[in-house]
Amino acid sequence: MFKVAVIGASGLLGRAIVRELAAETPWQVVPTAFRHGGPQQSVLDVRDAQAVNAFVEREAPDAIVLAAAERRPDVCEHDPAAARALNVDAVRSVAAAARQHGAWVLSISTDYVFDGTQPPYRIDDTPNPLNAYGRSKLEGEQALLETSDNALVLRLPLLYGPIIGWHESAVTSLVPAIRASAEPGAQAAPMDAWATRYPTFTPDVAFVIRELLLRCADGTPVRDIAQWSGDEPMTKYDIAERIAQALGVEAHLLAQPTPTDATPRPRNCHLDSSRLETLGMGRRTPFDAAIRGVLNAFMKDGAQC
Repeated sequence: MFKVAVIGASGLLGRAIVRELAAETPWQVVPTAFRHGGPQQSVLDVRDAQAVNAFVEREAPDAIVLAAAERRPDVCEHDPAAARALNVDAVRSVAAAARQHGAWVLSISTDYVFDGTQPPYRIDDTPNPLNAYGRSKLEGEQALLETSDNALVLRLPLLYGPIIGWHESAVTSLVPAIRASAEPGAQAAPMDAWATRYPTFTPDVAFVIRELLLRCADGTPVRDIAQWSGDEPMTKYDIAERIAQALGVEAHLLAQPTPTDATPRPRNCHLDSSRLETLGMGRRTPFDAAIRGVLNAFMKDGAQC
């Protein structure tokens, strides 16, 4: 039976991947978590090269999906060594173990490898990251492709999806401020109206990854670099307005026309998805329907801001 290891299965994207594979395939799925493994999860510190090699040797997966990473730009800026340990060194360790044991590897990267000045970006456009996060992810791409010739980098933009806390995505993290701004007498919530993002639904990404794994299982793996992105351009201000509509609240939002983040961020890194589209892959759920489902499911479980 085809066997897939999902490293970083407890995160926002990792959970969506495991859910998709469990529901739609007969494959054996081996998920890992960093600290707390459940009944179906192994605990694995992906920064420990020996532990990674032992895990791959023991489980002997046919394919590995590496979804573990440091994704917070501000954290990467303040602690680049820690970011490198996850985003570069760990990728190299996984790629080396996979090569030794004959597994195909898919590693997640980011649109932040580009500087945002000339979108849309094709897979062969020259990267030029503006911050430590983007630099570490670009080095991770290079580490993967230098270490294994049976691997794929999948670049993704801003992600959102089913959550266990508002903080899990830069999309849902806006909810507390949106709700607070709707209270009587509240001040307007400032929202970035400068940078254009393309929010992408994690179940759609998981669908794409399943399609890529099907190719691997059929003996025709996709290699090198691919990209997937939602197709609705939005600033954070736009996102906040649409979240407010989904919540049914009269939010008071203040559009910020210039960047205010301490960490530099690109203005528009729209990723061209044509390689996967040409292969007949992909699915895009409209943002309004997807975010409404995410919010309703989370609040149904009794979540509070």
